[in-house]
This record gives sequence, C-alpha cells and structure tokens, in this order.
Amino acid sequence: MLQPKRVKHRKVQRGRVKGNATAGNAISFGEFGLVCEEPMWITNRQLEAARVALNRSIKRGGKLWVRVFPDKPFCKKPLEVRMGKGKGGPEYWVAVVRPGTVMFELSGVPRDAAAEAMRLAGSKLPIKTKFVVRADMEME
Repeated sequence: MLQPKRVKHRKVQRGRVKGNATAGNAISFGEFGLVCEEPMWITNRQLEAARVALNRSIKRGGKLWVRVFPDKPFCKKPLEVRMGKGKGGPEYWVAVVRPGTVMFELSGVPRDAAAEAMRLAGSKLPIKTKFVVRADMEME
C-alpha cells in the first residue's frame, strides 16, 4: 500500500474538496491518461487495486505512472466509543483528487489496449473517470 514514510503532522483536519484541479491536470509523462471527473478522497487500497488492474491488463507491456499519492491521514474513532475524548487515531491514507486531476498515465501500448486498461482501472475507483489522449488534450 502507498503511504508516506514520515509526515510533519500525524493527524490533519478534513478540509474541503471544492473546485477543479489547477495542478496535475495535464498529461506530462505518457501518451494516455485517466482523469477523474468528481471530487473525492481516494484511499490507498483503491489506488492499489486500480494500479494492479492496469498492470494486469497491459501485461506489464508499457510504462505506467501513478500521478496521485495518498498523503492525507484519515482518522477514525473505534466502534462503540462515546463522544468526546479527542480525535481518533489514523486508520488509513487518502489522496485528495479534484475534477480534472490526471490519476494514471500510460505509454508504450496501442490506443485500444490503453483504453480498455483505463476502463478496468476506472471501475475499481469510486468516482467517474474519463480516458484521455495527450494529442487530444494539447489540441484543446
């Protein structure tokens, strides 16, 4: 699972996920990308499941870049604990994604194989995603 080696603060506030992505919203490394269309927190398990689906679909043929990293700790109190007594301990890690964030990039495979791989990866995620091609993004 992806998680940071060390962090400045063990617990962070929830914050708000509003607006579109201003950084990480263009394909930088590969030819194809998977762009999210909804704001959400993506857990490290969901990211790993999508990455494994991508790798298995392309049979480790091309090059894959994971553009998001779960660096926000999600804290949760244990079950059946009374209110108060502070914030719960960190349970898992999440990546904050906004609409337009490029989550995965891929190169070295044909377009139809890349589209199918990204479709499979998108089905592992709890948000709507879109397959994009670098050439199409540059023309816009």
